[in-house]
Amino acid sequence: MAALTNDCLTLRVLARLMAYPEQPLLDAMPRMIEVLRGEAWFPPALAGKIEAFMRRLASRPVTELQEEYVALFDRGRALSLHLFEHVHGESRDRGQAMVDLLEHYRTGGLVLDARELPDYLPLMLEYLSTRPRAEADELLGDAMGVIVLVGARLAERGSDYALLFVALETAVGSPADAASLKRRAATEGPDPTIQKMDEIWQDEQVTFMGNQDPAGACDARRALPPDPITAAGIAVRVEAPADERAATGGRR
Repeated sequence: MAALTNDCLTLRVLARLMAYPEQPLLDAMPRMIEVLRGEAWFPPALAGKIEAFMRRLASRPVTELQEEYVALFDRGRALSLHLFEHVHGESRDRGQAMVDLLEHYRTGGLVLDARELPDYLPLMLEYLSTRPRAEADELLGDAMGVIVLVGARLAERGSDYALLFVALETAVGSPADAASLKRRAATEGPDPTIQKMDEIWQDEQVTFMGNQDPAGACDARRALPPDPITAAGIAVRVEAPADERAATGGRR
């Protein structure tokens, strides 16, 4: 990935923590904690809670973390990390929204090397960690309603992963309907898709951008680079933005 010239590595750390846990992630915790301390995006109390969460992750067997992660995020839709699933469901509008987001990434110089849909929140955070803070705030602000809702649902389940969503809300700002979204999460019943998951995923799989196995895309666990801060990351490549490439005749 291209060298960073901004102060958004915090978003990269949050992306790592939201993604499927692998041993390189646990090994990289000390370096990631250093990044959070150095950029100091969060108030001390919240920063301390996030750091404690990271230390708890690092102290546990990775297989336990993986089992818990799959049970939490990969069963049902209520906690899906694919943002547009909460907004558009499986409608055609979701496909167009993803095309628009993919074009936004390409304009900023992002080329996806991984089989992952562009509305996957860790991928969005990965991209925004390479962009100016103002752009990160704008794009995350547009998604903040979903982020707040998923975070509130995690909190209702007593999950420490809720801290990561609180961190994003703290950094970017709360949406106007944050209170009502949190009340909604507190009064919802069980996620109905957990009980009917097998039937739903069999009937409603979506093919997007040549991905013939959308479920497999979520299950693909990729080899990770050795550098600590890029450990456990989503495979992406950042090129010069489109306007810069045009000015240089496409040379990198």
